[in-house]
Amino acid sequence: MSEEAPLDHLEPEEESADKTGVMTKAELVDEVARVVSLTKKQAETIVNIVFDSIVDSLRSGQKIELRGFGSFRLRSRKSRTGRNPKTGEKVEVPSKKIPYFKPGKELKELINKVMESAAATEATASQDGGNT
Repeated sequence: MSEEAPLDHLEPEEESADKTGVMTKAELVDEVARVVSLTKKQAETIVNIVFDSIVDSLRSGQKIELRGFGSFRLRSRKSRTGRNPKTGEKVEVPSKKIPYFKPGKELKELINKVMESAAATEATASQDGGNT
């Protein structure tokens, strides 16, 4: 099985043609349902299980590594003294943990390959447009 197999069904034009902003959870569910021929309800259950598993693992202090995609981990923020923006009053901000995603090498390469392909297509189109 190819390392890029999970993302091969997405063609560069298909990815960016009608999605210029943000992919929502509902759109992710629709995509899962379409790609693996499931009902939207089944796909939604799968997506929720994946998200819940990630959250539960992070809550228990585990790091999640998805080879070829990236890793999720927690980072600790120290307590500090901040300021209330309305009053300017000093406020103690407690220490906390925040989730952090680090993209994997393969994901970075796939994204850059798509970006380079799109840039080359745009450059060719602008050159053709300038010659007429």
